[in-house]
Amino acid sequence: MRRVRRYAAVRCAACALTLAAALAACGLKSGSPMTDNVSPGSIGQGLPLKGASLTVTSKSFSENIILGQMIGLAFKAAGAEVLDRTSIQGSIGAREAVRKGQADAMYEYTGTAWITYLGHTKPIADPQKQWQAVHDEDLKNGVTWLPQSSLNNTYALAISKANNKKYRLRTLSDVAALAKKDPKAVTLCVENEFAAREDGLPGMEKAYGMSIPASQTQKMDTGIIYTQVAKSNSCLLGEVFTTDGRIKSLNLDVLGDDRKFFPNYNAAPVVNTKALKKWPAIRGLLDPITKKLTTSVAQELNGQVDVAGDDPHQVAKRWLVKEGFIKEGR
Repeated sequence: MRRVRRYAAVRCAACALTLAAALAACGLKSGSPMTDNVSPGSIGQGLPLKGASLTVTSKSFSENIILGQMIGLAFKAAGAEVLDRTSIQGSIGAREAVRKGQADAMYEYTGTAWITYLGHTKPIADPQKQWQAVHDEDLKNGVTWLPQSSLNNTYALAISKANNKKYRLRTLSDVAALAKKDPKAVTLCVENEFAAREDGLPGMEKAYGMSIPASQTQKMDTGIIYTQVAKSNSCLLGEVFTTDGRIKSLNLDVLGDDRKFFPNYNAAPVVNTKALKKWPAIRGLLDPITKKLTTSVAQELNGQVDVAGDDPHQVAKRWLVKEGFIKEGR
């Protein structure tokens, strides 16, 4: 599962001890040149990366692959030769590739960096302050964070629109109120990990002052949760990830985290600092793209891959062309 790879496989103390093995297994010596015939649109005018040879990378879940392809296509349109090393298993390999200069850029998530790479246990509630803290601390690692997007791939609870006609839930505080008023009404479907994590169900219950009996909580794989919430009465609410494409396709309502309990996982480009100093135009290329990336946009693009079965590279290219950032052909 996408989030299992990003959290369960990454947020563990053992990861620090297996970096060498992870890098060896990542296939960082592989990759293929981007051969797309693309040219500048609103970005890349004057080919500021002409003469550059740059490598892009990503983790292996759909959203991050799409974002990695966007970077590569932006670089290509601006005149660079681009090597595509996206879809690396786990977070550590892609992160280390950028840190060590084996890759030049990727999109990363603020919460992942703060908690996993930088070793902090308490997230910062304000998204901009979280980004700034990550940016400042990661500079010593040779990694520069460019401005973040509003795309926030974090935990949430969702309910089907059909069921929500009855309950009219908008926030997690509404869930807490329902749990007190009608305790048997609140049933949950969640992953095993979410059920045990302090930044998951136990912490959420504490933050919102609710207690959901274990008998009303079912544990299952991520993919099953979405369909169970949408099509059955076995769980009123389910754990979801806010940018998942199935949210729209299955007509789910995502409930607002009004007490801002869940960590922020805003996507931002991270660039090897030496590469950025050599090619400072990278910043101007990626900033406009990042500003357009929202949680809603991510849901739509992820759905094209995970629901419709489209190729992440083509999804990224279509969106960049549609938004006018690049053009097909020269």
